[in-house]
Amino acid sequence: MNLVIDVGNTLVKLAVFHGIQLQFKKTCLKKDFLETLQDAFEAYSNLEHCIIASAGQLSDHQQTKLKQRIRVFELSHNAKVPYINKYTTPATLGVDRIALVSAAARQFPKKNVLVVDAGSCITYDFLNAENEYLGGAISPGIEMRYKAMHTFTAKLPLLDTRTPKKLTGDSTATSMHAGVVHGVLYEIEGFIEAYSIKYSDLTIILTGGDAQFLRDSLKNDIFANSNFLLEGLNYILELNKD
Repeated sequence: MNLVIDVGNTLVKLAVFHGIQLQFKKTCLKKDFLETLQDAFEAYSNLEHCIIASAGQLSDHQQTKLKQRIRVFELSHNAKVPYINKYTTPATLGVDRIALVSAAARQFPKKNVLVVDAGSCITYDFLNAENEYLGGAISPGIEMRYKAMHTFTAKLPLLDTRTPKKLTGDSTATSMHAGVVHGVLYEIEGFIEAYSIKYSDLTIILTGGDAQFLRDSLKNDIFANSNFLLEGLNYILELNKD
């Protein structure tokens, strides 16, 4: 069985796969990583292989304890992947994007696929029907946009995300909500439209922390999959076991 670990800025996701089937998933704060790791091993004593993305964000102590328990493969740009990488600066490609494109290649072979990951940043990654990863785009995520308006202006407040009730905000707060949320939606729909014009039979995947928040407001047909990155990491681990 495989242990998959995705380390974010503040949270860690742990998942257990048997083959390609997700058996266990839990999210914790980084400070609670070892406790959550113990929970996984108690539930699945036959874990043999592990892949970790962004290992450097864990403490040295946490990494040492992990490696004492299981064989660990740390994802980097040098890993074997199930697609042809056409990115001109592969060493700078984030491990999250590597994993997302790997999931697209395995789940949608011979398809044009656009993966939209709505997290801290919004990333767009395009895999063509020839199994070539061509790159994509990166823009600020929802929370980052709220924080930027508060940080770089004198008077705008820091707001929590809220769905705008209408297009036109009639107060500072509702104007900010309209600007952030509608702005993100128009951006995503614009990218989808542009790719759809250029590439036929486009498959669109929406994932990331804000995927469920955005899904119902997007007009295009999409596949929403909150586990897409974890699934991609598991595919990469299977390719790199030997």
